[in-house]
Amino acid sequence: MTSTTSEGGPATPRRGVLGGRRSGLLLHPTSLPGPHGIGDLGAGARAFLDFLSAAGQRLWQVLPLVPTGFGDSPYQGLGAFAGNALLLSPERLAADGLLTGAELAAVPCLPPGPVDHAAVLAWSGPLLRTVAERFGARAAPELRRALERWREESAAWIGDHALFRALKDAHGGRAWTAWAPPLAARDPEALAAARRRHREEIEAEIVAQFLFDRQWMALRREASARGVLLLGDLPIYPALDSAEVWARRDLFQLDPSGAPLAVAGVPPDYFSATGQRWGNPLYRWDDRLAGCVDLFAARVRAALRWTDAIRLDHFRGLESYWAIPAGAPTAEAGAWRPGPGAALLEALARQLGPLPLVAENLGVITPEVEALRARFDLPGMAILQFAFGTDPRAPAFRPHAHVRDLVVYTGTHDNDTALGWWASDGGDSTRTPQQVRREKELARRYLATDGAEMNWVLLRAALASVADGAVAPLQDVLGLGSEARMNRPGVATGNWRWRFAPGDLRPALASRLGELAGLYDRA
Repeated sequence: MTSTTSEGGPATPRRGVLGGRRSGLLLHPTSLPGPHGIGDLGAGARAFLDFLSAAGQRLWQVLPLVPTGFGDSPYQGLGAFAGNALLLSPERLAADGLLTGAELAAVPCLPPGPVDHAAVLAWSGPLLRTVAERFGARAAPELRRALERWREESAAWIGDHALFRALKDAHGGRAWTAWAPPLAARDPEALAAARRRHREEIEAEIVAQFLFDRQWMALRREASARGVLLLGDLPIYPALDSAEVWARRDLFQLDPSGAPLAVAGVPPDYFSATGQRWGNPLYRWDDRLAGCVDLFAARVRAALRWTDAIRLDHFRGLESYWAIPAGAPTAEAGAWRPGPGAALLEALARQLGPLPLVAENLGVITPEVEALRARFDLPGMAILQFAFGTDPRAPAFRPHAHVRDLVVYTGTHDNDTALGWWASDGGDSTRTPQQVRREKELARRYLATDGAEMNWVLLRAALASVADGAVAPLQDVLGLGSEARMNRPGVATGNWRWRFAPGDLRPALASRLGELAGLYDRA
């Protein structure tokens, strides 16, 4: 397998998806500190790269970088190929001559706590319109040429995406299924009229997407210079309210009005006794396989422009997927249906070569799912928080059972923090108090601990593992409790808001983490 350069091209040969033995941290850019109410791609991101380097960490895992939709979730993106323009650094826009000093000073200074998406949207919309106007009026010639090159490279998706965002704003933010029928149905004359009517809004979105790509690629080059691999995240399904489903509704299980016939999710699990009803539309794998494969492959290629490798979310849905009747209030009424399996992965391999994918093989995993993963040499995942309880795969998650072709996590964005997990009585999951007591007793005996500093106990176990990859959410390095949890599966609101505070990345923490990375040959 080969790695990729900071521009997405081939570089030097490497072993495995992660290029050998390395460890790193899971942190979405929205969680970075900064003065404007949300993390961005400016100074805070570079400071985090510096911390990774000082701590001997050679991997930064992010969540999907898309513009968020329902519930502010990055797994419900408004565009599968687009970037989240809320992450743009105003300071870097000013450095490009697209904001004046006075305009930069007028960007609100918001509290350093959790992300208030509504407050950020309130200032970012007018700011990005100003940036687009400034770009059109007097952007530097080099920047104009770069935009035109990018526009040509992105022609397959940017037109539909920019029109979708303009129409969504024009309809008060409502989902496309509630738009004027000719626009929802993509009547050619209605779309042509909309492009004329919303020309300025469309151009503003194109400029914003170009600038996101420009800032992210600059950050990617800085990560590469520090030897830090970027691990991205690709949701298996686009959101229903997304440019891609609106533009290619023929590829999804929808009725003539655009409403889903069935939706995605998973059966009852660790997080919910009624399962998880995600609501994403399902692909028409059975009768539109070629088109679905083409769209999926395009999404993978786009994600690999921004990252070196990808965690493929809900990998088991490729072997078979849980289809929930659209009218069902919970996931319990779903049923397993066959997915595309090897046909999709073979098509990806023909286009990409050895697949730079980490398979998220959690949940109800069958021998068929594992055989599919093994056939394409994709590393799976092991979660230490699941290693001592009732999960059927708990024995395989314990470090003595690990293999090299694996990424071990203390926890993921869906889990509680390590300290939150250790303090829990089970009320955050489907575990009973008795099961929690047995789980903790096994963890104490297995990890030879009295339970003190359980975050560092799990960090040491992860980094000591034979697995090539070891990842921890930053919250576990900082020793934070449940108040710092990123997401609670099955809970629709209040997620995706956590940010760490300025000053949290202390040299002592970098030294302690770096010692473990060096001790276990990951630095």
